[in-house]
Amino acid sequence: MPSALPDGEPVPADGALPASALAGAADRPLGFYLHVPYCATRCGYCDFNTYTATELRGSGGVLASRDNYAETLAEEVRLARKVLGDDPRPVRTVFVGGGTPTLLAARDLVRMLGVIREEFGLAEDAEVTTEANPESVDPAYLAALREGGFNRISFGMQSARQHVLKVLDRTHTPGRPERCVAEARAAGFEHVNLDLIYGTPGESDDDWRASLDAAIGAGPDHVSAYALIVEEGTQLARRIRRGEVPMTDDDVHADRYLIAEEVLSGAGFEWYEVSNWATSRAGRCLHNELYWRGADWWGAGPGAHSHVGGVRWWNVKHPGAYAAALGEGRSPGAGGEVLTEEDRRVERILLELRLREGVPLSLLRDQGLAAARRALSEGLLQERPYDEEGRAVLTLRGRLLADAVVRDLVD
Repeated sequence: MPSALPDGEPVPADGALPASALAGAADRPLGFYLHVPYCATRCGYCDFNTYTATELRGSGGVLASRDNYAETLAEEVRLARKVLGDDPRPVRTVFVGGGTPTLLAARDLVRMLGVIREEFGLAEDAEVTTEANPESVDPAYLAALREGGFNRISFGMQSARQHVLKVLDRTHTPGRPERCVAEARAAGFEHVNLDLIYGTPGESDDDWRASLDAAIGAGPDHVSAYALIVEEGTQLARRIRRGEVPMTDDDVHADRYLIAEEVLSGAGFEWYEVSNWATSRAGRCLHNELYWRGADWWGAGPGAHSHVGGVRWWNVKHPGAYAAALGEGRSPGAGGEVLTEEDRRVERILLELRLREGVPLSLLRDQGLAAARRALSEGLLQERPYDEEGRAVLTLRGRLLADAVVRDLVD
């Protein structure tokens, strides 16, 4: 969750949505994202809306405390129930992210899930995920999460090499994420993800292969691999600017991506989104698919973004301001917007092209279709007749240039 918020229009104090947002809601899945904005330390590359204890001291008092955070967030879930009214949909996915959600007690995460169950109900096959720092969980913690209804967990591994972790300011030790997978399996988690980052300054091809091999050897059914993005204002950006560490270039990122595809596919993982691989359809992250397919989700927590029926809004960033708004009976929304049909068409192309199933050709206009034909001739796209309209699907080479391809298709 990026730390910067857009402007947008004011959100009503009661959080009310226009009637158009709820039209046809029964035909769309509903998910919840719960943001936990706390971290023990700030990683050098992180630009997310997170806070350490030092950063919160004196800037929100007791309102910003993580000790009472679960109940504060529960108030927003209750607000969501009021705003969505008699919406009959049970919640299909819940994703707890951060920050480091597992800095909270396991009972707090279970309480947050519990209020969603109480207010909305969970679908029988609901996917319930939390992110976790490998050093912030143990077998007892994982068992408590599983007993409380969580059935998927995502560990931030990033790398298997100590010197790479040091550049990223990651505090866990190599080998700990792999042990976490075994502990999660023993606790009864059916679905486990490991997050990896490639392109860290000082990382070699051999380092990256070692990280992939370690991740696969741990036995998850899902692996996410993201190119390191150096965000302005981060400690890593300052170190690069001072010449303390080198900047990784796009060619290196491309080489590392090809290595990831080679190693992961060779181990039985199949890509389903440009940065995500799973061993089966059941292993995919359904919550992220809600985002990529433009479904409905409510984002609860400081800085969290929501989308319901073409209306998008985002909360105030600071935990103290967030808690104060809810304590006064107000929506914590900082701004919002109603998406036009053209906005939604463009967003569908931007997001769905990244998926294995590709984007329907019917969404493209004349210039976009001409661009698709050029990309097809250049080996960046392939045409798949998944339906009567046909779909444009990225090739492996196209995945390397996905951002450039999609810019041409939206015209």
